[in-house]
Formats: sequence, C-alpha cells, structure tokens
Amino acid sequence: MTKNPLLNALSAAIYITLLAIVMTWGTKGMQNQSDTFMAPILAISVFTLSTAVMGYIFGFYPITMYLDGKKKEAVKLALYTIFYFGIITITLMILVFGRIIK
Repeated sequence: MTKNPLLNALSAAIYITLLAIVMTWGTKGMQNQSDTFMAPILAISVFTLSTAVMGYIFGFYPITMYLDGKKKEAVKLALYTIFYFGIITITLMILVFGRIIK
C-alpha cells in the first residue's frame, strides 16, 4: 500500500475495524431470521475479499521492491509492517482482556 510500515499496519487495523462494524450492524437486523445457503456464500466472499485486501496492504510494495532487486528493503518493509500490526493487535488484546474497552 505504502512504503511506510506503520501506515500499512494502521490501514489493516482500520479495514478490520470497519469490517467488524459493518458485520455487527448488519447482523442486528437478522436475529430472528433463519439461516439460508446465502450465509456461507457471504462468509466465504468476505473472507476472500479480506484476503485480497490484506495481501495488497501487506504485500504489494514488498513484492514490487523485491522484484526490482531491492531485496533487503523489501524484507525489512514486510517485517516492520508485520511488527507494527502485531503491536496494534497485542495492544488491542490487552485492552479487551483487561476489560478497558468492550
């Protein structure tokens, strides 16, 4: 997405947050409805879309850089993006499990 690993990690976190908000909002009106065959189709579609979006956010520039011969920079960008996303995830886990946020 960018060559800034922190911005990439934040973009992933924002995408996940927006997806969770939409899914929570969407299921509120469906509590009394029976499941249909559309539920698994929607779940697999959302999973596939998320895989593509995360692949783009985490992988586009590292792969491009790697193919351009900037192998060390590509690996560094990928690892730093994963590191920052890990920090965001661990912080969120601490906040949730510590009951600081719900």
